[in-house]
Amino acid sequence: MPEPDAPRAADPASFGFERIRYAKDAANGVATVTIDRPQVLNAFDFRTLRELGRAFEDASWDDAMAVVVVTGAGDRAFCTGADLDEQAEMGATSGQYWRWMGAFIEMHDRLRNIGKPTIARINGACVGGGNELQMACDLAVMVEDAYIRHVGPEHGSVPAGGATQWLPILVGDRRAREILMLCQEVPAARALEWGLVSRVVPRAALDSTVAELATSLRAKLPEALRYTKTQLNWWRDLVWSQTVTHGRDWLAIHSTSDETREAVAAFHEKRPPHYDALRRLAGAPRSCPECGATGMPAEYAYCGVCAAPLPSVFEAIP
Repeated sequence: MPEPDAPRAADPASFGFERIRYAKDAANGVATVTIDRPQVLNAFDFRTLRELGRAFEDASWDDAMAVVVVTGAGDRAFCTGADLDEQAEMGATSGQYWRWMGAFIEMHDRLRNIGKPTIARINGACVGGGNELQMACDLAVMVEDAYIRHVGPEHGSVPAGGATQWLPILVGDRRAREILMLCQEVPAARALEWGLVSRVVPRAALDSTVAELATSLRAKLPEALRYTKTQLNWWRDLVWSQTVTHGRDWLAIHSTSDETREAVAAFHEKRPPHYDALRRLAGAPRSCPECGATGMPAEYAYCGVCAAPLPSVFEAIP
């Protein structure tokens, strides 16, 4: 993925993207950015974030592109947020997650500041960071059999990459709390009713509806439209700028916690996390049954004082 030496648009084929597809339709003035990881429901890993950011940057520089469409490959998912396999690998140090979150923030900033209208083409499940991605777009067209969901409090995370900031603006405080705290699916019809998306259509009408909106947006004055977007983004940008770096630091620190390790392990083992054990652990620090030393890290297999074997945190606290 070559770095540009000047702010000039380039041929999409020159980027060598591996995780996304990037295409430009010169006849209609539409650039389409597709997350191309259907085997993992279009979850994004670090390279995906970097490629998305580079594509958004290039699209912003291309004056021939009037509209940018963001979508996912296949029919099952638009995007399901962070790749938990990669998240498990990053659990070793908080610094790894902090750097990953930096790429996530940079990608979002390039999308929101792209300087032209954007449309989310929601072709399937829209989960976690996927919903944050579609909320960063100006308009969203969703197939009628898709859903939106957040799962952070079930998987060891907090949706502080757009959801905690923007959902209260889009759907109101109570509905935002329901979406983020209950972690339940929001069907397409309800997403439309609540103002999470612009249109809900049958799958057969998805592309034609996106094209219709793109055609309408293209027939607008580019500078006036760009500044309209800037003004509309004011509240979102304000809350984003005040909270996202806090979220980045907290998520990085929390990524190595007992809670996150247990949540990610439960996801891979296809079982519920030990919710109640984690609550008890917060009030009863891990201790050695032999010498009574307390505050033992969860990853310790042996006591750091007397070297006695330690039970796992979940054996010690049923």
